[in-house]
Parts: sequence; structure tokens; C-alpha cells
Amino acid sequence: MMESLKAQGIKTIFGYPGGSIMPVYDALFDYTRGEKKAFDHILVRHEQGAIHAAQGFARVSGEVGTVIVTSGPGVANTLTGLADAMIDSTPVVVIAGQVGVGVLGTDAFQELDLMTVAQPICKWVYQIRRPEDIPWAVSKAYYLAKSGRPGPVVLDFPKNAQTSKCDYVPETVNFVRSYIPSPRPKQEKLQKAAELINNAKRPLALVGQGVELAGAHEELKTFLEKANIPAGRTMLGLSALASNHPLNMGMLGMHGNYAPNIKQQEADVVIAIGMRFSDRVTGNLATYLKQAKVIHLDIDHAEINKNVQTDVAIVADCKESLPMLTALINEADHSEWIESFKPLRDKEQEKVVNKALHPTEGPLLMGEVANAVAEATKGMGVTVTDVGQNQLFSTRYSKYNTPRSIITSGGLGTMGFGLPAAIGATFGEKNRPVFAFMGDGGLQMTIQELGTIMEYHCPVKMVLMNNNFLGNVRQWQNMFFQKRYAFTHMLNPNYEEICSAYKIPYLKVKDRKDLPAAVEKALKTDGPFFLETIIMEEDDVMPMTAPGASVNDMMLEKEAN
Repeated sequence: MMESLKAQGIKTIFGYPGGSIMPVYDALFDYTRGEKKAFDHILVRHEQGAIHAAQGFARVSGEVGTVIVTSGPGVANTLTGLADAMIDSTPVVVIAGQVGVGVLGTDAFQELDLMTVAQPICKWVYQIRRPEDIPWAVSKAYYLAKSGRPGPVVLDFPKNAQTSKCDYVPETVNFVRSYIPSPRPKQEKLQKAAELINNAKRPLALVGQGVELAGAHEELKTFLEKANIPAGRTMLGLSALASNHPLNMGMLGMHGNYAPNIKQQEADVVIAIGMRFSDRVTGNLATYLKQAKVIHLDIDHAEINKNVQTDVAIVADCKESLPMLTALINEADHSEWIESFKPLRDKEQEKVVNKALHPTEGPLLMGEVANAVAEATKGMGVTVTDVGQNQLFSTRYSKYNTPRSIITSGGLGTMGFGLPAAIGATFGEKNRPVFAFMGDGGLQMTIQELGTIMEYHCPVKMVLMNNNFLGNVRQWQNMFFQKRYAFTHMLNPNYEEICSAYKIPYLKVKDRKDLPAAVEKALKTDGPFFLETIIMEEDDVMPMTAPGASVNDMMLEKEAN
């Protein structure tokens, strides 16, 4: 197993030992020190922390994240992360211990039918029953995890296969029958798409994480600039196009920017690139894009017509299909169409952004905290978020001037994701500051990973937005449940004392005049830093498309109950 992982070029492993994986850990011991040293093993404090750390590592580095855990409860604790990685297309491989083949199905101690449990939320699950199969299984696991549309893979490793002996024979898998990771773009589809784009008066591109995964940032820019096409970005695609690019119209989605959401419903041709038409982007499907011709570029055929009917589907890796499409489109000038976004952007600036970023009185707001970090890092940092209002404010007001700068749980919306994902990001990106934006609810779900930060001195800059509430649920209770705050108020611990116990520098900010200096101190501190900001309890994320509403009914301000 160690030699097979070496052959894959793996350098960093996140894990937690246990009874059914002890032979692997005994071998790993020799491969983390001395002449055999090949890996750095990061001992997390909970297996959920391992899988989220591997996700953060993979998202920022573009490599496959690797996790080793034990059987039963050990691997069960990774299931949330596996589901999260599946829906967000994150390449991770989990190697899990298992009871011996001879006692499978007997409810042996810490036995879990992992094959059945993990299959629906993974790209591939395989049980290694013989040591001879290890090199093949490991090679195939990493090939499947990173090729095509990336995703999670699990290797179930019974103890007898760990302890039996055989000669190590390297094996490389770079082909699987019936699996076509990157289909070739069809010329007739490219021609038809180009014809629609060349005749468009109001084209709009919807840019998703597929551009990031493909490394097609320059190809995207060339495409947009040639035909002068404005673009909106999904949350996971925020750093696919720089924040300051003149064709970037902002973030799509329920709490995205006003102009690109409204203008979707006016576009005559929509080019969706590496995005899956999530319900948080589309709003009510019955009214979505009914006026537009839809061109969908995606590597995964399963996404075509899944939610939105497509006029032209180009199933391929967008790093390949975008240049081919660009060669067929005409140079164009859509200045008048682009200019029509400006009044909507100005309206959002006046009614939402100025109030969120530049309040003159009252408690701190989440938007101004995120903006203070963006200003200090000049858009060059890595934004990692938990889930909730902290996620929505920090993604809205961060700046993205470098690829792979946003790490967040998009599809599954996993609270507790932020802290361990940020830990993993520090191992995948050592040259840029990593900021973890968290709410008090999400932080406490994986707060034990402060122990990992302490042990490895991970340079995570933690920004706690503390409003003593499960803020996003409270906002919905306020707007749609007659302010009946059912179990969303939280009594919080003393975070200063917790940080002291973990030997992590800590600072609390209540007054906005102290915020810039506090962020600067976090940036200049070597290693980790914990910045607690005391936020107005009823700080709401706006704009908002109400559940079930059309995207063109997006609200800039809360309606009176």
C-alpha cells in the first residue's frame, strides 16, 4: 500500500488510526521518517476533520486528497465529507480499514457494510480482498478520482489483505472500459453554438467550478473577450474569473448579485460553462430562462437537461471545448447590453452594499469584516468558509484575483466544513494566506480540529463571525416564520480561553475602528490566528431570492412581515 501511494506521487495524508487499519499505520510509520520518508501524515482529531481537510487540500492544490481511517465508526465519520465531495466534484481517496474477509457479515466489532453505504455517494467503491490487487486498486482509485468530473473514491481494505504477503508489482491504470472521462466535443454542436452566439444580441455566460477544475481560466477569458460577453459566476466558480475583470458582472444565486440574477431573465442566449444549474441559481424552474436559447458546456453528460432544457449541449472538458468554440465565434461589441447592467449594479450598491460595508454606527456587520480581509489581502488570499450567513457574506465580499481561491461547501451545505478545510488548504497552498470565515454554530461542530492546528502550527487565519445565533436559519425564521426563533439562539463558550488552551493567538473585536488593525495583526502573525468579531445579532444577507420565487423577483430589502 505504501509503495502504491508513492507511485501516485502522494505527499500528504490526513488520517486517524484504529484497530482495523493498524497494519497500514504500522507501515506508514516507516514512510514518514528516515530514509524511507515519502509522506507527511496529519493526525486530525476526528475523521470528519480528515475528509474535510483532504477536500480543502484538493480544492486549492488541484491534486487528489488522501485519507486513511479505520473501519466502522471511523469511516462512517467520513460519509458526510464523501457526500460533500461528490456533489462538489472534489477528488479525494479514502482508504478504510475493514474486518477480515472471514468475518464479513457477522456484525464483527467495528464492522460496517461500507460497500453498500458508500456506493451512492462515491464515484467508485472497491473492496481489496487480496494483497496482489493493491497496486491495481490504488492506481484505479486515483485515476477515477481525478479524471473526468472529479469525485470521491473509497477503498475498503479488509485486515487479511493488509497482513497477507506477496511481491509488490507496480501497476498503472489509465483506462477503464466504458468509462470516457473527457468526451471529444462534437463539431456540429460547436457550429450550432457558435451560430447562436454570433446572432445573439444579449448573450450572458454563467461560469461555474468546471472552469476551475479544468484549469481553463485563460481559455474562458479569451472566449468572453472575443465576443464581448458579460458573465455571472456561481459560488464555487467565483475565482474562475477575476473579480476585477470588466466582463465580470458578479455572483449568481439566491444571495448573489442583483444585476446578473435579473439579467438572466433578459438574455437571449445563455452559455452555461461548467455549472450544474443548482436550484440556488435557478430559483423557480418554471419561469427560468424561458426567453433564452441555452448552450451548456459540461464534462458530465448527466448534467445535460437534468434541470434546465438545453438547446445545444457540448459535452467535453471546457479546457478543450472553449478554444474550439472561440475559434468559431465572431468578434462582437455588446457594449449597450453590458451597460444595461450598470443601473442594477448601482441600485444594489446603494441599497445593499454601502449599508453592509460602510455602516456609520451600531455593531459590526459580517460584510464589513469580510471586506476588511479582502482589502488587506488585495484579493490574493484563499477564502475558506463554513456554511450559513458567514458563507454568504464572505463569498459576496471577498475578492478573487487568483485561481482556486474559494473553498466552500456548495451543494451539500455542510456546517463544520470550514475549519478542517482551511487546515487542509494550508498544506495545499503554502504561499498565500488562508482565511477561514466561520459562524459560531459551524465552528463548534468541528472545534476539536484546533488541536490539529496546535500540533502542526497550521497558519490558518480564523475569523469567527459571532452573532450568538444560527444566523441563516434565524434570518429565514424572521422572514418566513413570523420571527419564531425556534432553537436558533446559542449560548457560546469563552473562545479566548479555548484558544489559550490550544496555544493559538487570539483577539476580539467589537468596535469597527479596531477592525483593520486586527486583520493586519492576523496577517502578520506567524502561524495560526483566531480573530473573534462580535456581530450584530440580526444582520441579514441581502439581496435574496425567496424560496420558490423566480430569480427576477430578487429582493434588495426585506419585505415587511
